[in-house]
Amino acid sequence: MRKPVYAEKLYLDFDSFFASAEQQLIPALQGRPVAVVPLDSPHTSVIAASRQAKPFGIKTGTSVRDAREKCPDIVFIAARPDVYVKLHNRILETIERCVPIAAVRSIDEVACHLLESEARQAQALAIRIKRVLRDEIGPILTCSIGISFNELLAKIAAEMDKPDGFVLLDHSDLPGKLTGLELRDLPGISKGMESRLEQSGITDIKGLWSLAPKHARAIWNSVEGERFVSALHGYAVEKPDTVKRMFGHGRNLPPDWRAPEKVLQCARLLTLSAARRLRRSHYRAAAMSYTVGVRRDSRVTLEGEFRPARDDRSFLDCLSALHRKMVEAGEMRNISSVTVVLHNLSAEEEDGKDLFDTGESVKQRVQWESVSDVIDKIRVRHGSKALNLGPAQGPGDYIGSKIAFGRIPEPEDF
Repeated sequence: MRKPVYAEKLYLDFDSFFASAEQQLIPALQGRPVAVVPLDSPHTSVIAASRQAKPFGIKTGTSVRDAREKCPDIVFIAARPDVYVKLHNRILETIERCVPIAAVRSIDEVACHLLESEARQAQALAIRIKRVLRDEIGPILTCSIGISFNELLAKIAAEMDKPDGFVLLDHSDLPGKLTGLELRDLPGISKGMESRLEQSGITDIKGLWSLAPKHARAIWNSVEGERFVSALHGYAVEKPDTVKRMFGHGRNLPPDWRAPEKVLQCARLLTLSAARRLRRSHYRAAAMSYTVGVRRDSRVTLEGEFRPARDDRSFLDCLSALHRKMVEAGEMRNISSVTVVLHNLSAEEEDGKDLFDTGESVKQRVQWESVSDVIDKIRVRHGSKALNLGPAQGPGDYIGSKIAFGRIPEPEDF
């Protein structure tokens, strides 16, 4: 008799996290259509919609104007990343009382490894997690839980019965329970990847299921394709550790922040925030990308290089030079967004010597590194407004501390 195989991964995904968090924290919002926006402006878009707003067709990316037309009673709330991060940390502590967390995938998603004894009681475990979260956090911020043989299938399962659902996928469910999904419903299948698959004759889940791993590697042009198809079949495929390649921040700009000098002011704040993260992670950067976007969905990027650095002055000097080139090239028209990225990273202790470094330049560099370190310490001790190189005012209250997929701001970011 074949020994039963038990699921080993649990994936927990909160439902409409930002909007539900606001409803949980502000009782007057409960039961009402709510949309969270990045800043208090009529010219921005929704980043999260509550359950009550979604039936009106309001979703991530819907403009404030369109959302108001679809639902005149909708309530717009400016995002509060610091509040969400504190709530997120409370949630992690609560989940840990039920099952150890193996990986935090985003502000509202976690993955857990299960013991065989836990997997045998999968549904009971899911019910217990939901009950503890309801008791400790509140009844409005619900989650959906998926359990299966690996993280990919567990994540797919968590998406199959939203909101507040639970799905267990075992071998007898594969591929049957998956065939009702679209390719784009699977995590990791973007619009571009869907197009690649269709070009290879793969138009549905059945076709993807029948794909040989080596063929998948060719379509993905990466070993990730082979890993994806193997995981879809239920094999144990571990996600490789992510290698840090850059530190960056971007910001959509309201109309009163689109003049060239205002764009630069915002870009400086984004640069300083990225630099602080870089120093906390003990890296140096040797290159910067400066990108401005316009309302026609086009972007212009300039690159700057410098000797490996970790101090604010080196980064701000490069930014000023790139901005000046943008202005001189006539690119500072109809700007709607700005992004700054520090890349070409090396370990902090790898301080490569430049052949043309003089004693004076080395001394200045060391001094500016010390200044940057002192500013960081003062900001941590006395708050983000205590000390800054240049103007501290930006478009909104959370410059450089946006919650991005896969990155949760640290307390120092606020």
